[in-house]
Amino acid sequence: MTTPESLEELRQVEAELNQRWPETKLEPSVDRIKALAEILGDPQTSYPVIHIGGTNGKTSTSRMVDALLTRVGLRTGRYTSPHLQLVTERINVDNAPISPERYVEVYRDVEPYIGIVDSRSEVPMSKFEVLTGMAFAAFADAPVDAAVIEVGMGGRWDATNIADGKIAVLCPIGLDHTEYLGDSLEGIAEEKAGIIKPGAVALLAEQDPAVERVLLQRVAEVDATVARQGSEFGVLQRDVAVGGQMLRLQGLGGVYDEIFLPLHGAHQAANAALALAAVEAFFGAGADRQLDIEAVREAFATVASPGRLERVRSAPTVLVDAAHNPHGARALAKALDEEFGFRKLVAVVGVMDDKDAVGILSELEPVVNEIVLTANSSPRAMDPDLLAGVAIPIFGEDRMVVQPHLVDAIEEAVRLAEEDDDGGVVSGGGVVVTGSVVTAGEARALFGKAPS
Repeated sequence: MTTPESLEELRQVEAELNQRWPETKLEPSVDRIKALAEILGDPQTSYPVIHIGGTNGKTSTSRMVDALLTRVGLRTGRYTSPHLQLVTERINVDNAPISPERYVEVYRDVEPYIGIVDSRSEVPMSKFEVLTGMAFAAFADAPVDAAVIEVGMGGRWDATNIADGKIAVLCPIGLDHTEYLGDSLEGIAEEKAGIIKPGAVALLAEQDPAVERVLLQRVAEVDATVARQGSEFGVLQRDVAVGGQMLRLQGLGGVYDEIFLPLHGAHQAANAALALAAVEAFFGAGADRQLDIEAVREAFATVASPGRLERVRSAPTVLVDAAHNPHGARALAKALDEEFGFRKLVAVVGVMDDKDAVGILSELEPVVNEIVLTANSSPRAMDPDLLAGVAIPIFGEDRMVVQPHLVDAIEEAVRLAEEDDDGGVVSGGGVVVTGSVVTAGEARALFGKAPS
């Protein structure tokens, strides 16, 4: 069991790491992570890698890939970001977060070498670069049979890109992190296409036509093999079911039917098809070689994706979702509209000040009756009063409330969800807490959900 002492050591390590550049500030280069990896003996070369990039759906897809690989008997490592509640969620071995004790141990092992890299660099290593090096080392030390690595930001110069991903997965690409990636889809796609390595197999989610052209150009340049969702693989049928959805998937090796996925939304079905194709490609599956159908069914049935349309309370239903850009908010709104029959829906929204609040709120407006504007505890959180100024033209003053603290905002939203226009009690109301990964994580903690 994790002890208070180990959690205190974890907090001390996090305090040290938080002195470094955060993930929102970077100097685009892989020189520092390459230097650290070289000193460590290039641990990222000791296992095959499935590299997962894109804008939205990366973490859910990573979890699905991990579940599939685990079910067929491989020992896996999984590196994702950002975390919802506890930083140890980012580095997983055997499909579970490493312990706080192990996290501290890995950091202390690599700490002297981080100092060497810092001393040789004009810019010290960022927190994300350090965590990436820790993940590579932890996976080599385990050792793992395969690593599922999620891109942090972009692709071409992301710290994870020193790993040679023979399987490159590109989730849907949209506008995000425009201060670093640019404000055009084509430019963002070009950066994210950088994870497609020479001779790799590239699995592409359904993309905007302009994005797909850029990705296919990269495929041609590096002589990669490509499979596209909607062409070589995809979702053949999707039926809403209790607790999730029942799927019939077209994989690279044939049709997989009666797949129960305990997650909501058409976007999660698409993530499932993408994950399945990635694992098929990893094992060399094709028209004459299919994965074991029972293993596939069992794997998908075990998938969880915390903070992604996750139910944390009933009566009224409270859902938590980490949508933090317009693309993610659009997928959330679609799922809420198609799969939940709420008579009244109240959204609790807290966003970061560098995000497209107008875009997020505009996507949510058609499916939300009322909105409670709030803030999470991050210093980057947008002030709720400023967020209210953004929201007024979209929702109108009569449909919005400001509650500066998240706990009060959720309490207010629950009250509103149970109240009709005349002040009476209404059944069938719901609440969704969204707008940021941090908001989702803090909401999970308020409802007693453990990090996972």
